[in-house]
Amino acid sequence: MPSGDALSMLKAPPRPLSERLLGAAALVTGLALGLPVLTIIVLALMPTENIWPHLIATVLPGYVMRTLALMVGVGLITFAVGTAVAWLVTMCRFPLRPLFVWASLLPLAMPGYIVAFAYVDFLSYAGPLQTWLRGVFGWTRPSDYWFPEIRSLGGAIFVLSMVLYPYVFLTARASFIRQPATQLEVARALGRTPWGAFRNVALPLARPGIAVGVSLALMECLNDIGAAGFFGVNTLTLGVYTTWITNGNLGGAAQISAVMLLFIFVLVWVERTARRRQSFVLPSQRPRQPDRIRLNGWQRVLAVIVCATPIVIGFVVPALVLMAFAASRLDQALSMPYLRAVYHSLLLAGLAAAIAVALGLVLGYANRVMRSRFTGNVIRITSMGYAIPGTVLGIGVLIPLAGFDNAVDGFMRETFGISTGLLLSGSIAAVIFAYVVRFLAISFGTIESGLQKVTPNVAAAARTLGRGPVSAFFEVHLPLLRPALVAAGLLVFVDCMKELPATLILRPFDFETLATSVFVLASMGELEESALPALTIVAAGLLPVILLSRTFHEPHITS
Repeated sequence: MPSGDALSMLKAPPRPLSERLLGAAALVTGLALGLPVLTIIVLALMPTENIWPHLIATVLPGYVMRTLALMVGVGLITFAVGTAVAWLVTMCRFPLRPLFVWASLLPLAMPGYIVAFAYVDFLSYAGPLQTWLRGVFGWTRPSDYWFPEIRSLGGAIFVLSMVLYPYVFLTARASFIRQPATQLEVARALGRTPWGAFRNVALPLARPGIAVGVSLALMECLNDIGAAGFFGVNTLTLGVYTTWITNGNLGGAAQISAVMLLFIFVLVWVERTARRRQSFVLPSQRPRQPDRIRLNGWQRVLAVIVCATPIVIGFVVPALVLMAFAASRLDQALSMPYLRAVYHSLLLAGLAAAIAVALGLVLGYANRVMRSRFTGNVIRITSMGYAIPGTVLGIGVLIPLAGFDNAVDGFMRETFGISTGLLLSGSIAAVIFAYVVRFLAISFGTIESGLQKVTPNVAAAARTLGRGPVSAFFEVHLPLLRPALVAAGLLVFVDCMKELPATLILRPFDFETLATSVFVLASMGELEESALPALTIVAAGLLPVILLSRTFHEPHITS
């Protein structure tokens, strides 16, 4: 039997105080950011009034069916378009291919609700396209010809697919780049055509990466409220907004939100399962790349059309429509409503980006230093925010903040006879909190990638020189992480500028941002007045696209 001293020597030494403080900070962050999801679950399971039977008998089946139809349509189109474009620009040789490598990312700069507003005007009866068709063919009445109705489920699928396909393009292209040449060469040696090698070899190997891209696109589709509402498609997201804001039924909105959480959990499970499978399917070392397939004749023309069409639909056409409208409203650039909206957007996005970067830095460094199951669980909890639609997040944020405000107000009334009113709910603090919950995963992911590039030997050398974890962080890691911190802040900033659902629900009274200004003006039919704030959002959205295109290096393939 070993003695007590021997047993104590076998025990792991206690963690330094700095590491314990770092773990405590990570725990507090995880609890705070996981509170909105917990709130939704509690409200749905224990509502103040049980209206499940009423929802199931009336609106809920329609919401679910339309949401499923929208997601199926968007999923199929983004899969087909994103995969096809990724394969062509990665494995084939044709004119303008280098242009399409980065231009295929441009639709990411266009929020879905802005594209929806542009296409409703462009494709309407009085819009430029139908007006031109009537002039060419001599039609005078709507009954003289048939034209698809853009305000429909099909229109919503069309618009959202052209905006969201870059998610699949990014992940599919990354998968194709990492596929070794030997596998495709063996398939060709066995008599497979280029199409056969793609269908039987490349596509199955890229399936996990494509699944990740489709899942991300569907999460954004589920979050949409502007495009679906503008096209008259009553999805679950729009149902939450209508039930709460229009009908004043918070319990019903919470219960619809609980149904949305089921969709979210399924998508998150698919995405994470696909990510795990990627590590088994794809080789860890950079493989030798195959020669690009030379396309000739009609194949080259078809490849250019396939790659150019989604770019034109998802970015060029709506950008031209917005610029045409904005050109007639340049005097609006000096108007107080526009300038206030710009200031409010910059204020909210800037504060949220700074907080998200700081918290992402805490979580990233805690994960690097501690490397425990505890920090891994905390990170998984905080990463759930990116998958939660803004309408659901709005309810989950407002209720605990309102409870805190009421508790403080009650205490101050009883103790000092003073009413504090609403301190957090109904203020920009609620909006910023929602932004941080939703976009912290982006900040953490970018910072984590930066930390992985810092060799552990550098930190170990600092520790041997007597530096603790905190000193090593400030003197070693932080200077090396500046590019990652700037990139994380930029990505979160732009996403906050574009965020609509959470801002609509949580913003203070008479507090308009660029996103809410576009939505309100376009909903009232004032599309021309909404063009300038919409273009401002698009211009901000181009920043991460430029950042992505600069880091998206071409593989070493013979061209």
